[in-house]
Amino acid sequence: MNPIPLLIVEDNPVYAEILQRLLPTLGTDMQFSVRWVDTAEKAQIEIRATPYDLVLLDYKLPGADGLTVLADIRTMPAAQQPAVIMLTGMGREEIAVEAMKRGAKDYLPKDALDVASLVRAISGALERKHLESQLARYTEELRDKNALMQADLNLAREVQEAFLPQIYPTFPAGIAEEDSAMRFHHRYLPTATVGGDFFDVLPLSDTEAGVFICDVMGHGVRAALVTAIVRGLVEELRPLAGKPGEYMTGINRSMNSILRQTKMPMFASAFYLVVDTGRGELRFANAGHPSPFHIQRKRGVVDPLRGDASQHGPALGVFDDSKYVAVTRPLAARDLVMLYTDGVYEVDGVTGEQYGQDRLLATVQARTARTPTELFDELLAEVTQHAGGNPFIDDVCLVSVEATRVLA
Repeated sequence: MNPIPLLIVEDNPVYAEILQRLLPTLGTDMQFSVRWVDTAEKAQIEIRATPYDLVLLDYKLPGADGLTVLADIRTMPAAQQPAVIMLTGMGREEIAVEAMKRGAKDYLPKDALDVASLVRAISGALERKHLESQLARYTEELRDKNALMQADLNLAREVQEAFLPQIYPTFPAGIAEEDSAMRFHHRYLPTATVGGDFFDVLPLSDTEAGVFICDVMGHGVRAALVTAIVRGLVEELRPLAGKPGEYMTGINRSMNSILRQTKMPMFASAFYLVVDTGRGELRFANAGHPSPFHIQRKRGVVDPLRGDASQHGPALGVFDDSKYVAVTRPLAARDLVMLYTDGVYEVDGVTGEQYGQDRLLATVQARTARTPTELFDELLAEVTQHAGGNPFIDDVCLVSVEATRVLA
């Protein structure tokens, strides 16, 4: 067993001698390599030059006092700081208490030094130093792991955002965006590093676009993984995308087949819309998702896109055999459809009142003449104001499709 490096800082040679005679008698488990200095200045130099495990530090020293040495020790890296036991004179318990507040592990009255008190103080001080060093090591390891995890999450977020449409298709294909029969805008605001909201725009023909939006239960990594599954199914089942009911039914069936193998139930609300400027119609199917708004600008009217109760299906991933029914609505030139997730309206105000869907509808109704960019900016600003400036607590996704012209 290697001797424990120990420094005595004591200006009185008598007490220094007592300590040096007592230390070898503390038992075979406590063998020390001892050095003695008699001033604070010498102690500071010695502690910086030599790695000590333990310092027996007198409070009253010529020049700077023991608290000055203790303060200097606390500026050292945690792994290099020795455990300190403060030595006090009679009636100086208040100094001992202050020393403990500043990082000393224990204190001993110099007029009561004996084997038992030294064994107790030294054993406790070294054990606390060991535990603190172990905790510091674990904390550093955890910090490194957290940094690595955060780097992975940041990469996952970049990949997830890359899944979202970066450039919108034009209708017909190949023309300039300003000449397209349909134009698209979106806002995507994940509350965690990775989110559970997702949307995609599918060019189906020169006059048809599919718009898919979903909101996976919860948020964070698990929600993002399910989002990735849904995205893959949206692409895989594209041959069905012209028929919203069949398309949503196929996605649900495949999603249930995958999620059945996991132990954690997960589901996603979703809405799929086909905008057909050739026929002048909207075809859609709903899987437990908030109804998008059909903004009919010529009439100044906003209607939620919904069918009757029998035409609304459950969220994706709930039942294997769910059948989703397509609903059709007429489409006119300059109409705008706004799809969204519930994070935009499930926002509590400073008084506890939720923003709510009715208020959301009224906000959109008051802005039927706005461009999609203006509409989204003003809507998000109003919801944020309602929340007293607090950030959204759930992922937010807003998507709009505008029919600039209709052939039918």
